Amino acid sequence: MTARNPDLELKLKNLPSSPGVYLFKNERGRPIYIGKAKNLRNRVRTYFHSSGHLEPRIDRMVAKVADVELMITANEVESLILEANLVHEHKPRYNVMLKDDKHFPYIKITTNEPFPRALIVRRLEKDNATYFGPFTSSQNMRRTFGFLTRLFRIRTCNLVIPAPEGKKHKVCLDYHINRCGGPCEDLQTQEEYAELVNSVVLALRGKSRQLVEQLTEKMMAASKDQDFEAAKEYRDQAEALKSIVVKQNVDVGEVVDRDIVAVAREGGDAVAVVMQLRDGVLVGRQQFQLSSDVDDSDDTVLETFLSQYYNNQPNLPDEICLPSDLQEFDLVQKWLRQIKGGKITLITPKIGQKMRLVDLAAQNARLLLDELMIQKRTYSERLSKMVTSLKDELKLSESPRRMVCFDISNTGDTDSVGSCVYFDNGKPQKSQYRHFKIKGVVGQDDFSMMREVIGRYFHRIREEELDPPDLVVVDGGKGQLSSALAELRALGFADQQILGLAKRLEEVFIPERSDPITIPRSSPALILLKRIRDEAHRFAITYNRKVRDKRTITSALDSIPGIGPARRTALLKAFGSVDGIRQADVGKLAEVKGINKALAEKVLSVLKAT
Repeated sequence: MTARNPDLELKLKNLPSSPGVYLFKNERGRPIYIGKAKNLRNRVRTYFHSSGHLEPRIDRMVAKVADVELMITANEVESLILEANLVHEHKPRYNVMLKDDKHFPYIKITTNEPFPRALIVRRLEKDNATYFGPFTSSQNMRRTFGFLTRLFRIRTCNLVIPAPEGKKHKVCLDYHINRCGGPCEDLQTQEEYAELVNSVVLALRGKSRQLVEQLTEKMMAASKDQDFEAAKEYRDQAEALKSIVVKQNVDVGEVVDRDIVAVAREGGDAVAVVMQLRDGVLVGRQQFQLSSDVDDSDDTVLETFLSQYYNNQPNLPDEICLPSDLQEFDLVQKWLRQIKGGKITLITPKIGQKMRLVDLAAQNARLLLDELMIQKRTYSERLSKMVTSLKDELKLSESPRRMVCFDISNTGDTDSVGSCVYFDNGKPQKSQYRHFKIKGVVGQDDFSMMREVIGRYFHRIREEELDPPDLVVVDGGKGQLSSALAELRALGFADQQILGLAKRLEEVFIPERSDPITIPRSSPALILLKRIRDEAHRFAITYNRKVRDKRTITSALDSIPGIGPARRTALLKAFGSVDGIRQADVGKLAEVKGINKALAEKVLSVLKAT
């Protein structure tokens, strides 16, 4: 296969032989595939100059490539790390992807502070704090978080301790209900508090047995010194931890930190399971949904999962057991050792206890995948029933598989926008969503705005000879429906199925009928209509806020002498919004690069006057 344009062909002729990462981009400049290579020249050229491909998806992908971007790295390990980060950032269409990975929570212990806090966060930061996770079950994570913070009385507040000069803290409710030792009022020394924090860290690392032994030793020492109150606290903590250890149902009989990884696949769906053994005891199971192409090999899916999961895993084990060998086994192992900063071994067991654990992880992955497929089939059947029910309730000529819904949003006489959302067989297709900035209507005239938005959308359908939707839904009653219908007829779409859905009583208005249709509230048809109407409303409101905020930022900040694009960007990055800037004090503003005290005072003076 040859390149489709001279610029791309020129790039392919001048590819470097260095290791690095390549990004294949479509005509819109969006990455559709990101890969790594030991030799960029050899690897990238195979996509365009090979006589044939084993995987049909590669041919489909290459047909869409309009440009190639290269990033050279010092070695293969760096290219593996860069690839994982870029895939996480851009989420290309043809890469294997962890679903919703950005939402997985972590437990953060702020060990970079004199009196560390325990927090639940969604992002890893390079701030010298200690992180644990990611946790795929928020419920289990919060249960663990609550258990450990209550047991060891670690603070979860946002106080800066020690307090800044001239300021004093007072103990809060947590101290009075025995969930904190009161370090804010110096009721605990830093050494005493650090002991408790170390206990939490050990527990989160799965070292519960070791921690129980330490607590037992402290209990005996305190009892010997006749400090019976401290001895009782150590005993209670040890007993609570023992109850957690006893609940584990797998003990491999050896003190080892090990992850057991398995993947189950069906079509483009896959589930990966990571069973975590710490000190030889099973302490958790993480499961992840993945999306892949049906033509991706099992080896590709497994290797991609490992790179994405362990790239965001702050606590690596000593061993990782895999269900099969990897093509780039040595490279992945070298990368893992580099990010851990110590020895880590990849193992593909064939016999014995480790093999049985891999089989157990595989059974878990298959069970979870079966549950996922059942849920998807049930969901698909329910959506299909909604679409069929809508046809029957409204006496439509055909089932509305492809539906669009329009809504208008404005702020008084300004920032008027429209939205269009697209549902295919009852499911939202966000790539087909459109928003519109109203151009031809002055003032607050929702009917004319609806006509403009409908006109612009269907004008494009007519000009590009696209298939019109099966059903158009407008958010509103008779007025909005009449405006939309008039525009459709003017554009030659008189036969287009259309209805209006009024918010107040959820009444459905259709052309050529004066009275509304009332659909039972429990009907799947009304549930679907409300879903698409609410989605159009959400999308319109979101765009309206974006337009309004942009206008507010321009009028509020750009009118201040001394605030140009760079300083405006720096302020918004630091405080998030104009309101955030307005609520800050002079000292905080002056900490932003390029903002001195005098300029900070001027900014606050202008913003508070508006």
